Amino acid sequence: MNWGNQRDILVFVEQKSGQPVNAGLEGLTSAHALAEVSGGRVLALLAGADNSAGIKRAASCGADVILSVQGASFQNGCGDAFFYALEQMAGKYHPGAVVAANTPLGQELTARFSARHGLGNVQDAVALRIQDGTPVWTVPAYGGTILTNVVPNAVPFAATVRSGAFQKAVTTAKKPFIVEEMVSVPDSALHTKVLESVREIAEEINLEDAKVIVAGGRGMGNKENFALVEELAKVLGGVVGATRPAIESGWVSRAHQVGQSGKTVAPALYIGCGISGAIQHVSSIMNSGYIVAVNKDEDAPIFDIANIGIVGDVMQILPVMIEEIKKRKAG
Repeated sequence: MNWGNQRDILVFVEQKSGQPVNAGLEGLTSAHALAEVSGGRVLALLAGADNSAGIKRAASCGADVILSVQGASFQNGCGDAFFYALEQMAGKYHPGAVVAANTPLGQELTARFSARHGLGNVQDAVALRIQDGTPVWTVPAYGGTILTNVVPNAVPFAATVRSGAFQKAVTTAKKPFIVEEMVSVPDSALHTKVLESVREIAEEINLEDAKVIVAGGRGMGNKENFALVEELAKVLGGVVGATRPAIESGWVSRAHQVGQSGKTVAPALYIGCGISGAIQHVSSIMNSGYIVAVNKDEDAPIFDIANIGIVGDVMQILPVMIEEIKKRKAG
């Protein structure tokens, strides 16, 4: 791929309540992979009422340059204001790629940017590899039933990355160059107005940041049995996860879903209970530090990626695990 004079990679680091979202920071990881072949810098763009926390986090995740755009226009979450800031910075720095989190805002910004400038667009990437100097993105297709590869046909292009798919790069080796950019959003650029923000229940369940996740699948049998998953998660100080069948059966809310149509996660410990290991689920937990699987089917695909596999009835094994962990914590 010929990067020409557009070698820098611009990452829009989305923020919520003054803190950068994980997928925004994880976008810096994919940006570094792109910058290695383009020969450019990783530029982190933060737009908000107060970027102090975001600057600190972006600096620790390896941004070469941090572009800080501050102002009241970005306080209410209006997409028009963020898009205006993105266009201004892209017009000034001429990046070879624009990367954002695969959130509603990230999807909007990259789609608008691509449509405005006639660029290639990659949405919901779960992996990136460089093949002969060309970026190859892996994205889910057909409702997450398969994974396919997408190759941008020219520079520049835009992409969004799924939360949990890329590990955040942590570095203290160098301090980034911080640029305070002055961007005044004109009224003519604001086509919508945010009247009210409603906090969703999904925002209270932070699967992406969880160090421990205990997830249940179809093998739990029913909602009453699924309570064991919740109890084990509580004992371990973790978060409850679930597969799509468990969600659709009404055992737990959709905010807990792990998989191609849910969240991609990377906890230090992942315990899968009664989960067979369909590709849609397995591909979303591959970055976990340690995977424990409990399933009565010894040929369940999840055992292929598990660090420890326990073959047996979850209804007999989970109570033993819970009691043993309680004893060890009490001792």
